Amino acid sequence: MKIYTKTGDDGSTGLQGNYRIDKSHPRIIAYGTVDEANAALGIVLSNSLDDDVTKILTEIQNDLFLLGADLSNPNINDVKNRVSLKMIDKLEQYVDKFESELPPLTNFILPGGDPSAAQLHYVRTVVRRAESQTVLLTEKDEINSNCIKYLNRLSDLFFVMGRLINRRSSHEDIVWKI
Repeated sequence: MKIYTKTGDDGSTGLQGNYRIDKSHPRIIAYGTVDEANAALGIVLSNSLDDDVTKILTEIQNDLFLLGADLSNPNINDVKNRVSLKMIDKLEQYVDKFESELPPLTNFILPGGDPSAAQLHYVRTVVRRAESQTVLLTEKDEINSNCIKYLNRLSDLFFVMGRLINRRSSHEDIVWKI
């Protein structure tokens, strides 16, 4: 089977349920940005990381694929392959677990330090953009509201994990100096 179909040569793309929309539609931009975050996360995972971090980031890659599937399905009544509250709760548990290893925040933190931490901070910014694009999509179409919640929690987790990686690799938080 060939990878190219030529069906998108007119600037449209297919969605679940045999729908076709323009490639510039907010739905495509939203799940394309989720895909970008997933690819950037793959770069982080190409590094040598602690086993617990690798396990969670790999799990999140699978979640992001599901989130993309959720956003690519315009039939809001179709309940399969949807982001769930359980997935959001799991992210909150990870945030709580990793924050317990960190000193309390007293300043704004700049991205950097260990290369893996810096890359994870970059992924966090892509996730923030995916969240914004998903919110824009809601102005045009109804979606599963858990998608926005998941992305919001995920960016929080990546911030905490960036700090965690720095701490575990003996890098101090880089503090914003006014």
